[in-house]
Amino acid sequence: MKSKNYFLKIASAIAFLLALNVNANNVEITGTSVSGNDITFNISWENSWYANVAPANWDAVWVFVKYQDCNTRLWAHANLSTAASDHSAASPLQVDTVTDGKGVFIRRSALGGGNISATSITLRMTGLGAGPYNFKVFGIEMVHVPQGTFEIGDGTSTATFNSITINATSQTSGITSATIGGGGPTVPATFPMGYNSFYCMKYEISQLQYVEFLNSLTFSQQQSRILTDPTSAAGTYVTYGSYAYRNGIVIETPGNNAAIPAVFGCDATNGVINNSNDGQSIAMSNLSWADLAAYLDWSALRPMTELEFEKVCRGTMPRVAGEYPWGDTTINPFYSSTIENALQPTETETTVVNGRCAVAINTGSGVYGPLKVGVFATATSGRSSAGAAYYGAMEMGGNLSERTISVGNASGVAFNGTLGDGTLTAIGDANQATWPSNTTATGVGTRGGEYVSPATYVRTSDRTFASTTNATRNYTFGGRGVR
Repeated sequence: MKSKNYFLKIASAIAFLLALNVNANNVEITGTSVSGNDITFNISWENSWYANVAPANWDAVWVFVKYQDCNTRLWAHANLSTAASDHSAASPLQVDTVTDGKGVFIRRSALGGGNISATSITLRMTGLGAGPYNFKVFGIEMVHVPQGTFEIGDGTSTATFNSITINATSQTSGITSATIGGGGPTVPATFPMGYNSFYCMKYEISQLQYVEFLNSLTFSQQQSRILTDPTSAAGTYVTYGSYAYRNGIVIETPGNNAAIPAVFGCDATNGVINNSNDGQSIAMSNLSWADLAAYLDWSALRPMTELEFEKVCRGTMPRVAGEYPWGDTTINPFYSSTIENALQPTETETTVVNGRCAVAINTGSGVYGPLKVGVFATATSGRSSAGAAYYGAMEMGGNLSERTISVGNASGVAFNGTLGDGTLTAIGDANQATWPSNTTATGVGTRGGEYVSPATYVRTSDRTFASTTNATRNYTFGGRGVR
């Protein structure tokens, strides 16, 4: 699963650039070429949809481009044209632009469902000076969450909100502390409550996605985003210092002189790096708040709020006391030690039961950790058997904790939804002043439980740790972003 198709663009001439062949979240981007400011590639992914019946939404791929100055070897975020007419997509896809030009959403142009086979896309980049440059194209699967009212709280779960409805008035006027409950301050109108439409990552960040992130950073930035030093020997595990909790990210080529970055890969089986069974599709664990914030800023996404979390899980359905993100009160935990096709892109469990949850602990064997992203979803699975949230996001309950912006304290409600800009500080931190502090994480909590938590923590409205500040890395912490 190595990156391939390396091209280099010198000034405005076509030469070659790097395009990722990413399978960790089912997206593949191949056959990339550059002509002038236009970048062309083929994109494919699995289990796509565009539906006009409940949940009446679609999935999409958030596509963004990074370019590397061949003289300085530094990577930067490429801006894309905000004019839809500057981009093109072959059937059955279309390109949706965004106002800040940091990427585009690629999705179905008509109602339908199924796999998207390799389809040609051409995007226009803006603001590039004379090269030479290398390029990387990245894709992250997302689900669209339409604008609309929804319910929060369930009257049963720990520290749950009051049972109220979030509507247009809530978003434009704010919500008083007494109205929302939960012991926090008033939530201002500037706080993203989930009423307005947004996109949410379909899956948690995978290990391959984090590897590709690390491989676009400078040496100094890499130092901040891993546990071990980038100069460590090839084969050194960088997340825990050894292979643990099913995390197999290693140094493939050491960095040196505090200047040349390391190259990272996956090696869960401790042999040949980047084999198909090296855990590339396993959810990325042990992320600190600063690690997650950096990934989201780099990809021009933003953190999710805990109100958006409940919207993604429950959707427009009425609340159910004690319900889980898949919409019922049934839960069937699953253990990593008995998973089929372990550590492969096809990691799965063929026994179908409702309330399927990626709770993966098995302390008796010592083999435990998160599962593959989207592990229980198949072409024939239902919402409950797949463990899917209302709009199609996977593992919103169990697997790894969701790091969300809390309404439980002043630092959390100060968040105003500022998007990442694709750039990081010199030491690899997010540079968004309106996000919670990289060093203290005040204003950040967790929702949805994880593979070592009791079932009650997995409930949609459970807020046991919604306001608990923890800035450190932890084997149960993962993450995803929204836009």
